[in-house]
Amino acid sequence: MIVSKREPVKTPSTMNSPPTAFFGKTYDEALSLLEEARGYLSVLESLERRHLEVPERLRLCAETTRMTARLTQVMAWLLTQRAVYEGEMTQNQALADTVTLADVDICMERAEAGWEGLPRRLVGLLDRSQRLYLRVARLDELARRRID
Repeated sequence: MIVSKREPVKTPSTMNSPPTAFFGKTYDEALSLLEEARGYLSVLESLERRHLEVPERLRLCAETTRMTARLTQVMAWLLTQRAVYEGEMTQNQALADTVTLADVDICMERAEAGWEGLPRRLVGLLDRSQRLYLRVARLDELARRRID
């Protein structure tokens, strides 16, 4: 009887593990949210901005910039993790300071009080981008703990 030796089962705790269903869903969610935000910013934002007073316009600009930063950072982190899986870089390289989530304090700032008076669709995008960023920041923290 020939017994073949099976490859060890890869788990999320394995540094070069394949993207799990969670990773795939997170990636799909990030891409979908990025496309939705782009659609909002390219069409609706300027229309909705016209109906706001100056202080709300300033908050709208600040919050859309923060949302764009969140989504850009999330996509960069997810694409970097995909490069690790594909063998294009090591996990140590992926978690180097030059590739890390940038401006975490700014992107994770909870500013719901500042969202008052902003268009509802934008507030929904802001909330979803903030929750997604928080989730990816936690994944980043877990990966860094495993390296140390």
